[in-house]
Amino acid sequence: MPLFKSRHLELFGRSPRTQPAIFPVDFTRTPKFFGTMPALGSLCCGSFSLALLGQLSPEAGFSLLGLGWQGWFTLLLILVAFLLNALTPLPAEVIFLGALGGLLLTGILDTGTTLAGFSNEGLVTIAVLYVVVGGLQQTGTLSWISQRVLGLPNGESAALMRLMLPVMGLSAFLNNTPVVAMFIPVVNEWCRKLRISPSKLMLPLSYAASFGGVCTLIGTSTNLVVNGLLVAETDHPGLGIFDIAWVGVPCAIAGTIFLMFTHRWLIPERKPAISDDDDLREYTVEMLVHENSPLIGKSIEEAGLRNLPNLYLMEVVRDALVLPAVSPREILRENDQLIFVGAVDSILDLNRLRGLQPATDQVFKLDTPRSERCLIEAVVSNTCPLIRQTIREGKFRSRYNAVVVAVARNGERLKGKIGDVRLLAGDTLLLETHPTFLEQQRGSRDFYLVSEIPDSEPMRHDRAPIALAILLVMVVCVVFNWLSMLKAATLAAIAMVLLGCCSPGRSLKGIEWPVLLVIGAAFGLGKALEITGAAAAIANNLIQLAGDNPWSTLIVVYGITTLLTELITNNAAAALMFPISLSLANTLGVDIVPFVIAIMIGASASFSTPIGYQTNLMVYGPGGYKFTDYFRVGIPLNLLFWAVTCSLVPFVFPFNP
Repeated sequence: MPLFKSRHLELFGRSPRTQPAIFPVDFTRTPKFFGTMPALGSLCCGSFSLALLGQLSPEAGFSLLGLGWQGWFTLLLILVAFLLNALTPLPAEVIFLGALGGLLLTGILDTGTTLAGFSNEGLVTIAVLYVVVGGLQQTGTLSWISQRVLGLPNGESAALMRLMLPVMGLSAFLNNTPVVAMFIPVVNEWCRKLRISPSKLMLPLSYAASFGGVCTLIGTSTNLVVNGLLVAETDHPGLGIFDIAWVGVPCAIAGTIFLMFTHRWLIPERKPAISDDDDLREYTVEMLVHENSPLIGKSIEEAGLRNLPNLYLMEVVRDALVLPAVSPREILRENDQLIFVGAVDSILDLNRLRGLQPATDQVFKLDTPRSERCLIEAVVSNTCPLIRQTIREGKFRSRYNAVVVAVARNGERLKGKIGDVRLLAGDTLLLETHPTFLEQQRGSRDFYLVSEIPDSEPMRHDRAPIALAILLVMVVCVVFNWLSMLKAATLAAIAMVLLGCCSPGRSLKGIEWPVLLVIGAAFGLGKALEITGAAAAIANNLIQLAGDNPWSTLIVVYGITTLLTELITNNAAAALMFPISLSLANTLGVDIVPFVIAIMIGASASFSTPIGYQTNLMVYGPGGYKFTDYFRVGIPLNLLFWAVTCSLVPFVFPFNP
């Protein structure tokens, strides 16, 4: 806190009534996801041109609003980056890394500042959380959460409500980032089961985390930063944990109702890159209800075996009895053999389901531990030596160190056990084997095509209780402030790997590197807005619109805070607006608390762009969104929160208490 105090004194002088000047301020911040990135060549060319112009005329012509050419160039560069995101298919990381390179080449940012964002604590925290989520995913814990918390509602509206309520509840007491990181793979899998496009739920997931974050003092780091400034810079004892709820909860309710009534029209339906309709192969796969399976005694429907898309339970083999046309009320018994026909994604779901295992005992005879295996598709060639032999007769496992778990043949539904299938040229086999099979057979004449199925490693269900315990310990450590988010996440990630919940290779593959590049680059862009004085210039010029009415001043303060949050980080925007608001409150002779509440909510309730808040960017890729999709639903939401906050704050926290 002394750091903020000394900088505020430097910025405003000794008198609290002094109008804030426009100076570059190096506020301590936590990261915020800026989102998507440029035509590297065009941005760099523009950088060199303006840099040359700045050398020829260092200040002349670039001093409007007190800014030098550096400030104007930074604003122009960020505007170009936004337009490239909105209007071109260029990857986000390319655009913003190009913009960051332009700032480095023109000397606006030095090398250390340019690269600082990539070593930022928040960015590293996100990377580590991907490992934690990977452990939860590999042990089947996320699937369990999906079944227990989300269930299988009927329709989009019911699904939206079932998703938003638990996410808001969790994010009110936990950092939004791990909550969203944990739910993204859950929602992806859930959408497949419900046959809903992920884009219909990914954006509400991010928004729900923001809704919950404004309901308590510990809901976001921004609230804590502003409360810390309030205590350090004034005589106020600070806000209680639920003080902000008097305004935050009505905002969250209003936002939820808005989404419930408008999601069908405002939230776009973006088809995933690979939809269920794209895969016309029908695999035949045989699964076994093993002893001690939690599915024993449950009906087909209760076990969730009727809700997997593009999957059909063809028959059940029970001892010597074959049950065709299985009823959904049929009760499962130990050692039941279930014959399914379906697409490869649904076969993956079967392999992830606790209580089922491949019926063939061959999977337990491979040399490689199951935790190190994956699923691979291989198309049998006409020169394969096993043509016209059954899989069992050809001793497929011994020959290739791989086990056939499913077979597809031109949409034909193959009957009988997998081992009795006679192989023909063109058959597509789904194999469980070690990843080295790819290299060994890629040039082989036995197969036309060999490819790995992403994220197909067998589930480590026996480690699920350990993974859940690790997650709970991480949450408790953060909630009670025993460890920082980074330390708690690092401890959890290490535990996930050491205790066998996730393999080291799988944990690295699960990290979304493009997202991390976007974050690091965006952090540098926000820093440039600060050190050039552009952020302070925007705030200082717009605040003059407020006049001397406290209510109109509150409205302007909220609007500027939201605007700055879109340009720099949420915490930096709040830290920049607090001293300005303190000066205004002192000048008007009113209490600072109404402005504090407005800053807290304005800095966290940013919905209009992917770069407005970190969780918005996290769902950008999984939802398959375009940059402009956020405008459709985000701008009305921003206006709604603006109206609700500025309407309630003066009554809940009077200007003259």
